[in-house]
Amino acid sequence: MEQGAKVLVVDDEPNVLRSLVQYLTIEEFNVETASNGVEALEKVESFSPELILLDVMMPGMDGFEVLDKVKEMPGHADTPVIMLTAKDQSHDVLKGYQSGATSYLVKPFNLDELVETINQTLSQNKNS
Repeated sequence: MEQGAKVLVVDDEPNVLRSLVQYLTIEEFNVETASNGVEALEKVESFSPELILLDVMMPGMDGFEVLDKVKEMPGHADTPVIMLTAKDQSHDVLKGYQSGATSYLVKPFNLDELVETINQTLSQNKNS
């Protein structure tokens, strides 16, 4: 387990944010949150997360736009991003991967599977 790893959780649903923060904190991750795309980009700069959990459907800037901007940011192009979304159509999944997402998980998701995906992603990122 990648204890203490810095994870940024981006979602416009307060209940989703709250439950993810609660669970990831119990799993000993260092968690910050953002509730929209602009805030997410600011947190990427100030928090320098090792991994980002990113919702797709948000007001203003959607998750795909946020992902594109993160990939353009100096020092953050290689930050792994796991998309967490209700958008389960194959073209959405494909767009996520084409935009540079490391993984794409559909809501509702299993928290244990999410933590396993986070740990695998962080481990792979350290080894590459």
